[in-house]
Amino acid sequence: MPLRQHLAELRHRVLLAAVGLVVGAVLGWFLYDPVLDLLQQPLRDVAQDRDQVVALNFAGVATSFDMKVKVSLFLGVFVSSPWWLFQLWAFVTPGLTRKERHYAVGFLAAAVPLFLAGAALAFWALPTAVRLLTDFTPDDATNLIDAQLYLGFVMRLLLAFGLAFLLPVLMVALNFAGAGRAETWQRGWRWAVLVAFTFAAVMTPTPDAITMIAVALPICALYFAALGVCHLHDRRVDRRRLAAGLPALDGTTPPQERA
Repeated sequence: MPLRQHLAELRHRVLLAAVGLVVGAVLGWFLYDPVLDLLQQPLRDVAQDRDQVVALNFAGVATSFDMKVKVSLFLGVFVSSPWWLFQLWAFVTPGLTRKERHYAVGFLAAAVPLFLAGAALAFWALPTAVRLLTDFTPDDATNLIDAQLYLGFVMRLLLAFGLAFLLPVLMVALNFAGAGRAETWQRGWRWAVLVAFTFAAVMTPTPDAITMIAVALPICALYFAALGVCHLHDRRVDRRRLAAGLPALDGTTPPQERA
């Protein structure tokens, strides 16, 4: 596909994903109150344990409205995740056959739960992070946290973990599209493990190694699971090519050519 067509396809997919995001944000608008209450729960727990004032501060006339818009868009990302993940798959794998495009069902079946699982893991780590960061507040002081900054912190944490859990699915999608064989991913497994633990150390601002390991191990496990799927797919492709009298992508030649 020429570069111009790639760019046109990208624009088309981004536009469709944006429409889905807007629709999800409309639903998120009506879920704002219970979600904001849930996001504030770690602050209330810290305030109760420390017997201090630890709460969000809406500094500004339009801050509360701005918060509602941002939380709605934030929820729209999660509500519309099946839609924009499908657009990602459709852009990455435009050259697949009709039979291979049926893998889109499996792609969504894996990508959506993994994205939500990553966000859930981040939400699990959120109370510990909040507790650690607010422990520096003096006993005779109050901690009024800017609502915009707190929301940005939570959004980055949840989205970063959700996207990190999508990496194995993207690996498989590129492999199925013929853009990367399993051997390529396998050669970089040490770097993948290093990146996973570095990511966990940076995104979980807690001093204990247990939380970091608990976050990094699922990412590593997903990487190696995706690597196994890529190996199985490559073997099927190589067998089909050999059966058709073509050399395999790993360099193996058909029996008649060897003879």
